Amino acid sequence: MDLLVDRLIDLALEEDLGASGDLTTRSTVPRDLRAEALVRAKEPLVLAGVSVFRRVFERVDPAVAVTVVEHDGARVAPGAVVLRVAGRAHSLLVGERPALNFIMRLSGIATQAARFAAAVQGTRARVVDTRKTTPGWRALEKEAVRIGGCANHRMGLFDGVLIKDNHIEAAGGIAAAVAGARAAAHHLLKIEVEAATQAHVEECLALGVEAILLDNMDDAALARAVQAVRAHEQRTGAKVVLEASGNMTLERLPKVAATGVDLISMGALTHQARSVDLSMKLTLSSS
Repeated sequence: MDLLVDRLIDLALEEDLGASGDLTTRSTVPRDLRAEALVRAKEPLVLAGVSVFRRVFERVDPAVAVTVVEHDGARVAPGAVVLRVAGRAHSLLVGERPALNFIMRLSGIATQAARFAAAVQGTRARVVDTRKTTPGWRALEKEAVRIGGCANHRMGLFDGVLIKDNHIEAAGGIAAAVAGARAAAHHLLKIEVEAATQAHVEECLALGVEAILLDNMDDAALARAVQAVRAHEQRTGAKVVLEASGNMTLERLPKVAATGVDLISMGALTHQARSVDLSMKLTLSSS
């Protein structure tokens, strides 16, 4: 992931500095002035993105020293110092906004993930993310999901077979889609199929699929589907992973988890997370 992170950082710096560099800093701040800065939380949060924050300053100026006070996963109170930065004031000012943008966004995802994970605590269910991520940021955002206490779904189209409604339509039905996937998939890949009705669930069970995505079902329908699948497991000895998805909210999570599903997938983990508030305040260095 390091090469991807560097590409994102370089892009962030390029769009900020353009061809002319930091006009404000260059015209107002002595070039060799040294400074220190404290990064503080301005609201309760779960910290994520510490390594990316530090890497921004390594790309700007390897001589900048970043001291980690709180690590990824820390639950931080308002006013708490999470990082210290020291070096040339020019470098601190250039790196400030890109570095904060990364850590604020990733901490926002981790903070939201922590709330979602707490909502299903004590059940068999795990809340997992989706592919609804910021283009280019997927690896970082999925790492923030894990830091917050939730789990990852597949990384992309390349590492999992998930037959959804449009695949089923294009293939000519669930049976045809599953047959095609089995013919192409290697022995380590499970096949998951989206099911919108109880009839779809029964067809998936008859076909022996390893995982079923229960899509946009209300709580009662989810409970019926889970009951049918668990009864099938008892009869056959097969294990079927059940994933619930669609219209999931923080308030609904405990009810969905209580139905007995294994996974609850939520695009909101990433695409509805807001950046949390962190600030970086600079002071002149005494050295």
